[in-house]
Amino acid sequence: MDIQDTIRNQVTSNHVVLYMKGTPQFPQCGFSANAVSILQRCGVNEFFSVDVLADPDIRQGIKEFANWPTIPQLYVDGEFIGGSDIMVELFQSGELQGMLKKN
Repeated sequence: MDIQDTIRNQVTSNHVVLYMKGTPQFPQCGFSANAVSILQRCGVNEFFSVDVLADPDIRQGIKEFANWPTIPQLYVDGEFIGGSDIMVELFQSGELQGMLKKN
C-alpha cells in the first residue's frame, strides 16, 4: 500500500480526520491548536488525528492528496474541508457544525 492509499483509507474509514502537527492533546503549532479547538467547540471530542511530524511521508503525501500546501487539513466523511482559516470561516457561519453531525 503506498502513502496515497494509506491516506485515502484514513479519510474514508473515519467520520472526522484531522492531519495536524502534534496531537489533539499536545498540538505543535497554533493553527493545529486552533483546528482542535474548533472541533471541540462543535462538540467533536473524538476524531481520528494524524501527527504529520511523526511521518515525513504522510506530511508530504497529504499535501499532494488534497493539492493543499498547508497543515492542518480537515476531512469529513472522506471530503476535504480545508485548513485552519477555512475551518474558522465555516465555524463562524455555522456550516461546519452541520457538516460534522453524523447522518
